[in-house]
Amino acid sequence: MSLERLINRSWYGKCGWTHVFQPIHPLVKKLVKQKRTDFLQQTNPSYCAPVPVIVIGNISVGGTGKSPMVVAICKLLKEQGYRPGIVSRGHGAKVNAPTAVSPDSLASAVGDEPVMLARQTHCPLVVFPKRDQAVQHLLNTTDVNIIISDDGMQHYQLDRDIEIAMLDAKRGVGNGQLLPVGRIA
Repeated sequence: MSLERLINRSWYGKCGWTHVFQPIHPLVKKLVKQKRTDFLQQTNPSYCAPVPVIVIGNISVGGTGKSPMVVAICKLLKEQGYRPGIVSRGHGAKVNAPTAVSPDSLASAVGDEPVMLARQTHCPLVVFPKRDQAVQHLLNTTDVNIIISDDGMQHYQLDRDIEIAMLDAKRGVGNGQLLPVGRIA
C-alpha cells in the first residue's frame, strides 16, 4: 500500500496513525489563522485585478473536481461572450516567471493539469506560484476580460470577486483536522 493511500485512510478515520503529528497541530493552526487574519486586516494588501476574478479551490487535500469545474466555467463564460483566462500554480513546474501554457506545452515544464486545461478550454493560461503576477502577465499579453484561478483559495495576494469551494460529496473533509493530522489545508 502506498504512503499516500495510508495517509488518506488515516484522514478518513479508517486507520488513525496520523495522530503522531498531533504535537505540531497547534503550530499549523496558528500559522493558518495568522495568514487569514493578515488577509482580512489587509496587513499584506492583495492585488485587485481590473477584471473579475473567480477562484476555484478546495479546503481539503486531494481531488474534489476543481479542474472539471474550471473547464465547465470557462465553457459557460465563453457561451456568454466572455473571454476567460486561467491562472494556475503549475504543480511540478519549474518556472521562474509567469509562463504561458498552450495545448502543445510540455507537462514536465508547466505541469500536467495546466496542459490539460489548455487543451480542454482553449483559453489563455499562465502558470506561476504567485497568482497576482500570473494574472498581471495574462492581462498584459492577452485580451481576457475575466480570470479563473485554478486551486487558488489559499493565495490571498490575489483579490477575488467569487470563490467556489469544491468538496468531495462522499469523503467530505475527513477527520476535520488541519494538515498534517487531517486533510484540511
